[in-house]
Amino acid sequence: MIRHAKAVDETLELPDHARHLTPHGRVQAKSLGDRLRWYDCEPTHVWSSPLVRAVQTAELLVVGLGCEKPVEIMPLLAPYESPRDLVAALGKLPAEAVVIAIGHEPGLSAVGALLVGQFDFPGLDKATAARIVDGQLRWRFAWNAEAPEIIAG
Repeated sequence: MIRHAKAVDETLELPDHARHLTPHGRVQAKSLGDRLRWYDCEPTHVWSSPLVRAVQTAELLVVGLGCEKPVEIMPLLAPYESPRDLVAALGKLPAEAVVIAIGHEPGLSAVGALLVGQFDFPGLDKATAARIVDGQLRWRFAWNAEAPEIIAG
């Protein structure tokens, strides 16, 4: 799971769904992909919320990863959707699937809580990834960290 990078603020002329990444947010997204390339990140799927800032984060992330997978728009990652529906969609994938899901808070932490079975799953900062494997939070990785914060082995 990855929270989108830093985006411009919402204005009357620029509604929330159309907010795009700032120049700093673009650096964050690409940098996170560069870092994740070395840490067990070979996705079979790259899912993004349909909101502009998430799609841009996903596109820059896959460039940094050197990944050939297309970014798939997953409406269930939008902020107003049910985390349970996203978890159900993940459950329909083959067991060997590795999904990178780019979305928003508090939805991502709600999905994380369901996947690991902990009510108090910590939220993600912007341009931060959390790796969940077999119902366990394994690590968290910020865009500017030298290495992931190992949570479980």
